[in-house]
Amino acid sequence: MQLFPTFLRLRGRAVLVVGGGPVAASKLAALAAAGAAITVVAPDVCPGVRDSGVPIVRRAFVDSDLDGVWFAVAAATPEVNARVARAAEERRVFVNAVDDPPNASAYLGGVVRRDGVTVAISTDGRAPALAGLLREGLDSLLPEDLDRWMETAQSIRRTWKANGTRMAERRPQLLDALVGLYTVRDSSGPHASGVMHERSDGK
Repeated sequence: MQLFPTFLRLRGRAVLVVGGGPVAASKLAALAAAGAAITVVAPDVCPGVRDSGVPIVRRAFVDSDLDGVWFAVAAATPEVNARVARAAEERRVFVNAVDDPPNASAYLGGVVRRDGVTVAISTDGRAPALAGLLREGLDSLLPEDLDRWMETAQSIRRTWKANGTRMAERRPQLLDALVGLYTVRDSSGPHASGVMHERSDGK
């Protein structure tokens, strides 16, 4: 069965992290960057969790910790993760059980973020190391001037909305606009003479 890829808007929404070790700590920065209202529940916490500044409840997980939560991260033992998964299922809350696919209903993939573009790769929780390698490969393939691509796409989108451009026409128009970023104008006139295949600085 295939997973349904999606991106979550977590700003201001309650997210529970169960577990206080380095694995739990490694999830906090991304959740905080998304604006999530994070709470950590764990009897003991490592320095990375303690120094993160997020609220910490120092005790074992209980099912009611998931009341009102939008998303949960289970980064504890398989036994605790299983309890979190069962309680989350009853409350219809998605759970990322770190490196524990049987107890997960959501899987976090390798992520590339640059200039407003986010690319995520998933192996359905079966091969996270492969997802990491693919992330590095895709990162190296993205254009160095991706910010110009974003600016162009945002600008032309405003034109589409103003003109009521049909969806079928938008992608070809955007491709032409991006190609135009690398068009060389010759001295004989204002018309484009060709498309550059290398950056002007030789890179």
